[in-house]
Amino acid sequence: MISSTVAEQLRRIAGKENVFTEPEDLTCYSYDSTHLSALPDVVVAPLTTAEISEIVKLANAERIPVIPRGGGTCLSGGTIPTDGGIILALHRMNKILEIDQDNLTATVQPGVITATFHQAVEKEGLFYPPDPQSMLMSTIGGNVAENAGGPRGVKYGVTKDYVLGLEVVTPTGGILRVGGKTIKNVSGYDLMRLFAGSEGTLGIITEITVRLVPLPEAKRTLLAMFDTLDDAAAAVSSIIKHRIIPTTLELMDHKIMELIESFKPVGFPMDVEGAILIEVDGSEHDVNKQIDKVAEICAACRSREVKVAKDQAEAAQLWAGRRSAFGALCKSARTVFVEDATVPRSKVPDIVKRIQEIARKYDLVIPILGHTGDGNMHPNILTDERNAEEMKRVDAAIDEMFEAALALGGTLSGEHGIGLIKRKYMPWQFGEEGLDFMRSIKRSVDPNNILNPGKMFLMEKGE
Repeated sequence: MISSTVAEQLRRIAGKENVFTEPEDLTCYSYDSTHLSALPDVVVAPLTTAEISEIVKLANAERIPVIPRGGGTCLSGGTIPTDGGIILALHRMNKILEIDQDNLTATVQPGVITATFHQAVEKEGLFYPPDPQSMLMSTIGGNVAENAGGPRGVKYGVTKDYVLGLEVVTPTGGILRVGGKTIKNVSGYDLMRLFAGSEGTLGIITEITVRLVPLPEAKRTLLAMFDTLDDAAAAVSSIIKHRIIPTTLELMDHKIMELIESFKPVGFPMDVEGAILIEVDGSEHDVNKQIDKVAEICAACRSREVKVAKDQAEAAQLWAGRRSAFGALCKSARTVFVEDATVPRSKVPDIVKRIQEIARKYDLVIPILGHTGDGNMHPNILTDERNAEEMKRVDAAIDEMFEAALALGGTLSGEHGIGLIKRKYMPWQFGEEGLDFMRSIKRSVDPNNILNPGKMFLMEKGE
C-alpha cells in the first residue's frame, strides 16, 4: 500500500486524471494473458519520458516497485505486480513520430499498437515484419521488452532484429539513448540487444527506432494436409533442408484445427491428424517457383492434399483462423498454459513426438501448434487450475517438455519471454554462473531492484 503522500506526488507528476487507485481500476491491471494475477498499489499512465523519469526517481526514494506495461498480452506473467507497487501503463505514449522514407526507418512511442503500425508503414509501401499473434492488442514497446516474434520469424527474425535505436529511462531515473538510424553501429557494448528482451527489468523503453524493408511484391499461401502429425512435422524439416525459407511455416495438429473450426470456421480439414500452413513472399517469379517446390516436398512427405489459396481473400481467411487459435483455446478450457519451447529446426519431428508422449504419460489434452519453421513450438495444455490433482500432472508435464527441448539443443523461449512462468527453469539453461552474470548486470544498474522485480530470475542465489 503506497502512502497518500506518494499518491499525491504521482498525481502532481502525471496529472490526477492519470493516476488510478480504485479497486476496479487496479483489478484491470492485475493480470495478463496467463492465469496469474496480483493487484498493484497504483496505476499511473504517463505522457512523456520526463514524467517517467520523475516517477522512477520517486519510486527509488520510496523503494516502490515499478512494472512497465504495454498491451497486457504477455504470455509469461511478465507484467504481474507480484510485489504490488506502480503499474506504469504506457498506452498514452502512442504516437508514430516518423516514417523516414529515405533511411527506411520509423520512430515510434512504446504504446503504438503493433497492427496499427503495420498498416501505417504498408501505406507507404514499406514493411515491418515482426507479427506477434497478439498484434491487434500488443504494443511495439511491449514487443521490444519481450523480444516478441510471430509467424514471420522463420524468414524475418524477431523484434530485436529490427531495433536500431532506443530511448530508455534507467532504473534510477536517468534518460539515455542508444543506437539511431544507422544500419551499422558497433560502438561499445550492444545495449540495444541488452534492452530488447530484458522484460522491463533493466529500463523503461520510451522511444523506438526500427528498420523497415520494402513491402514484398507478391505472396501466396499453401495448406498441406497429412494423415499423421509425424509426417507433417517431417515436412517442416524437409522444407528447411531443401533451403527454402518461407515467410511463415505453421504446424497444426488435429485438435487445434478442431477447436479453431468450432470457434471461427475457415475450412481447416477435420479428417487429418496434421497440417502445415505456409506463406511465401518475394518477387512474383520467386513466389510461384517456391510454392511449387514446397508442394512437391509436401507430396514427398506423404501429404494427402495440398491446397493453394486461389487469392489473397482466401489466404487471409486461412490466416484469420490461425490467428484465432488462442481465442479458441481459451474458449475450450478454464485454464490454458501456452508454452513456448523452441528447438533447432531439424529437431521439430523429435520434439513433436516427445510432446505427444508426455501428453499420453500424464493423461493431458495438449494441442500442438507452432511457428515450426523456426523451431518454435507452442504446445498448449488445456486444464482447470481448480483441479489440484490435475495441476500436479500439468506441472510435471511442463517440466518434462522443457527438459526435452533443452536436451535437443533448444531454449526455454522463442518469443514469449521468461517472466514468472519459466523463471524456475533458468538454471537449467544458464547454470548458476550464467544467472550470476545476469544478476550482476541487474544489480549494477538497478541497485534498489525497483524495475519489475522477480521477473526472469530472483536476485538471491538459490531462490
